[in-house]
Amino acid sequence: MGNTEIGVEIKFKNQHYSVFIHGRHIPELNEMTVLESGVRVGSAVTLATLDEFLRCQIKKQPAHKTKVLEAITEMLKWFAGVQIRNVASIGGNIITASPISDLNPLLLAARASMTVSSIKGSRTIVLDETFFRGYRKIAVEPNEVLISVHIPFTSSSEHFVGFKQAQRKEDDIAIVNAGMMVRFNDGCDTIGDFRLAFGGMAATTIMAGKTRKILLGRKWDQETLELANNTLLEDLPLHPGSPGGMEKYRQTLALGFFLKFYMGVANDLHYEEMAPCAPSWPDSWGSAVKDLQSPSFESTQLYQEVPDSQPDTDAVGRPVMIMSGEHQAAGEAVYIDDLPIHEGELFLALVFSTKPHALIKSIDFEPALSLNGVVDAVSAKDVPGENKFGSFIHDEEIFAESKVNCVGQVIAGVLAEDRATAQKAAKLVRIEYEELDYILTIEEAIAEQSYLVDPVCFEKGNADTAMLEADHVIEDEITIGAQEHFYMEPQCCIAIPKGEFEEMEIISSTQDVAHVQFGVAAVLGVPSNRIVCRTKRLGGGFGGKETRPCLYGALTAVAAHKSRRPVRLVLERDEDMISSGTRSPCLARYKIGCDKDGSIKAVIINYYLNGGHSADLTPAILNVACQKADNAYKLPNVRLTSHSCRTNLPSTTAFRGFGGPQTMFITETWMTRVAEVCGISQQKVREINFYAAGDLTHYNQTVVGDNLQRCWVTCLTQSDFFGRREEVDQFNRMNRWKKRGLAIIPTQYGICFSGAKERFLNQAGALVLVYKDGRVMLTHGGTEMGQGLYTKMIQVASRCFGISAEKIHTSETSTDKVPNTSPTAASTGSDLNGMAVKAACDKIMKRLQPIVNRNPSASWEDWVEEAYMTQISLAATGFHRTPGLTYDPETNEGRTFDYYCYGTGASEVEIDCLTGDHVVRRTDIVMDVGKSLNPAIDIGQVEGAFAQGYGLYLLEDYRVTPSGHLLTKGPGAYKIPSIGNTPGEFNVTLLEDSANPRAINSSKAVGEPPLFLSASVFFAVKDAIVSARQDAGMPPQFRLDAPAVPERIRLACQDHITEKITDSTPGDVVPFFIRP
Repeated sequence: MGNTEIGVEIKFKNQHYSVFIHGRHIPELNEMTVLESGVRVGSAVTLATLDEFLRCQIKKQPAHKTKVLEAITEMLKWFAGVQIRNVASIGGNIITASPISDLNPLLLAARASMTVSSIKGSRTIVLDETFFRGYRKIAVEPNEVLISVHIPFTSSSEHFVGFKQAQRKEDDIAIVNAGMMVRFNDGCDTIGDFRLAFGGMAATTIMAGKTRKILLGRKWDQETLELANNTLLEDLPLHPGSPGGMEKYRQTLALGFFLKFYMGVANDLHYEEMAPCAPSWPDSWGSAVKDLQSPSFESTQLYQEVPDSQPDTDAVGRPVMIMSGEHQAAGEAVYIDDLPIHEGELFLALVFSTKPHALIKSIDFEPALSLNGVVDAVSAKDVPGENKFGSFIHDEEIFAESKVNCVGQVIAGVLAEDRATAQKAAKLVRIEYEELDYILTIEEAIAEQSYLVDPVCFEKGNADTAMLEADHVIEDEITIGAQEHFYMEPQCCIAIPKGEFEEMEIISSTQDVAHVQFGVAAVLGVPSNRIVCRTKRLGGGFGGKETRPCLYGALTAVAAHKSRRPVRLVLERDEDMISSGTRSPCLARYKIGCDKDGSIKAVIINYYLNGGHSADLTPAILNVACQKADNAYKLPNVRLTSHSCRTNLPSTTAFRGFGGPQTMFITETWMTRVAEVCGISQQKVREINFYAAGDLTHYNQTVVGDNLQRCWVTCLTQSDFFGRREEVDQFNRMNRWKKRGLAIIPTQYGICFSGAKERFLNQAGALVLVYKDGRVMLTHGGTEMGQGLYTKMIQVASRCFGISAEKIHTSETSTDKVPNTSPTAASTGSDLNGMAVKAACDKIMKRLQPIVNRNPSASWEDWVEEAYMTQISLAATGFHRTPGLTYDPETNEGRTFDYYCYGTGASEVEIDCLTGDHVVRRTDIVMDVGKSLNPAIDIGQVEGAFAQGYGLYLLEDYRVTPSGHLLTKGPGAYKIPSIGNTPGEFNVTLLEDSANPRAINSSKAVGEPPLFLSASVFFAVKDAIVSARQDAGMPPQFRLDAPAVPERIRLACQDHITEKITDSTPGDVVPFFIRP
């Protein structure tokens, strides 16, 4: 009815429907009536309208009659988003027969009915165990139309509850959901009727028939609970490899839901004096019934204001709103696909590989070319220059020529007069393959010795000897999964041939315009000075637009070159996700030696990163992964080795933190184990091993200052960490099925392009133009991707010139203004470009100084006009290179990083031990950003980095099929954090009285360093799980991989329910999905 299912079928399943009839325009399908027996709702009634109607009846009707209505309205709170509920209908939910429908289990448990009609007449169908006849098949004939749904009222002896568990609470499809109803015989606790309906446990919504049959006539007691648990497993079998995967978790959820239902009903019976005695469980078990409560949101942001003596015209240090903020909030900011269509412009749609590893036997474009509106096709044979690209190694083809190495690799493209035709035609291109063996996981790559480049190793001291001398040795392994960038604007590009000298203009959503410029020049076989690449702003980048736009720019340029017409390429979200790459997943195998007091003596770790099928930036990521692995701790004897696994997946690439968030997480994992083994607190073991001023890192750089300790102590104090530790422990003693956890995590994060092979990137240029009316045009090599770089650079120029920021403007970043730009990455954007801007501004001010000296009371405009009239240049370039970076990997000596950023995060969570769900109750962050250029932007960066890191460590679960196809494709399956994942109380403090003499205006970087502090939520969750395991008599040591999704949290909370379910998977069973 609302196109919420049909739209998916048309777009992703290539279905075609010649006729649409919109039920919203048929009055009979939109009626809502209150009857004696219940409510009758027209099949076209939207879920939003249904929710409003039912809530009205809940207020009007006696409470005992509306239990089903209450369950439906509660479920609708978490059903998709407001926009979907405004168009999706109740009838559509029933007819589409989704096995994970949120409403169908409730309707089956309530024994709702519906009226259907055809030319033969009308009939009533009861929604019971016979209604769903198979996957997407129901007891409605093809010629019948659903008219209305009857939802019954409940009696005073009925109890009804709905349950749902999803990956994310809001706007997410269910993993398992359920509707549960029990009706007791009058005046007692004997079961008169009993219905349990489940979604997500079979190919259809399923009724627990055996359990119903066995429980009818029984008392509502402990024996009934045990009997139900056993028979439910018979009703809800999930064999290894079942569609949806997570077999043990889903069965555990079903039993957990029933325990909640059972205890809630038992409490009600006792309250209503229907049961002979009070429930037999301890008081602490009562927490099973309650839902997790999200605390109301509140937050504080603390920063140091500029001194009163600072001139009003000096914008540095002020919380200035991002210059394009109002335009972006109003939807007026222009992104690439907002640009007007050029005359003669064509649209490019790509043809992607559907095989993980195969030879290309043939490509048949004929079905696509015969489609009206299609102009041409492009493939490897149309590349006039080099058909390969890469950052360190040119090992990835623009168009796959004879072999594909992953699902999602580009084979060809189709050009058409409009976007829809191009996309339709691309699906018609026929590829014949000869399939080859393939590798998807890190473990498979290790077994096959499949690597992209040589490993990187950092070694200091004698780790083997120190390990032998340590009091304790801990060995284990841990994994952290991939993460999709999920920028708001997908990869996109416009290529415009200029018609002479082989010139071409490229408008690209890229963090590195120079990389696209040189990449396009190479693929076209033309000099670089024929290509101009520019970008005004990106709709997010996060590293995903550092190297990968070179591919999409080259594809578009080849199409434009062949057609001699402008060409536009804008990827759909699913196309972006299958082809553009992710953060590198990582498996670590670690061996740690420590003394009894918790001090680290030896560290030996092998990191295995899944690099995908090509090198991309993996060589640099290997390096940074090892460099950042110490986090904030002194490691006296260490051997760290990182390996790049070659697999048949899209090449992994840069992502905020560049390998650091993975290895720093691994460090905190084994640091947690050290505390457990030594029997000391998690907070204390970290303090024992902190760097102090004068210490040398494992790459022999001296640590300067005490900002690490200052951030730590400030966070401990502001978060009332020790007081809340006592409160958390008290809560856990009182509650068996809800547990709270508390953790505090530090970070020390080095800034610069730190590898010897990419050290040259620590440079930037700027061009400053002062017009004769005093207005300033500022251009530099950095790109604006929502992080506020343009605004900060304007603030820097404002101080240099002594004028207000309103007089300065930045239009875009372009290779014909500033050449040889470095990528806006590694958190260096403000550092590098800020110094370049200052250098250019200082040149102009030096020229103006004689004029200023002659007339100091004149205005800026007067000085500029006089300079113009006396023929003084008002244009200048600026350049900056980071000094003193001397690290030599051969000797492991020299300066690796320009400086360090520091921070501390403390988080408190509450978990539901029966579902694995959690809420973040509070987070406190103290971040060292030096003297902030713009506190509003910097705090926003801290909060945004925290949210993105939260997704990495707790939510974003990247999955592929055993055949290499991405399962978590698009926002329907891949969940990033929502507003409900925000800490209930979120306090951010910028460290006071911090300065940094090595960067512009004593500031520090802020893009990447705060991200890791979100790991405090992960370790708070782990802390909560420890309490649950202790209650169950389980050891506190356990492995928890990231992301800590509900499945992993629930199964780590081992108890009498998880013991009932075996998790053995026969070796010959193909799993439904894998986490690569």
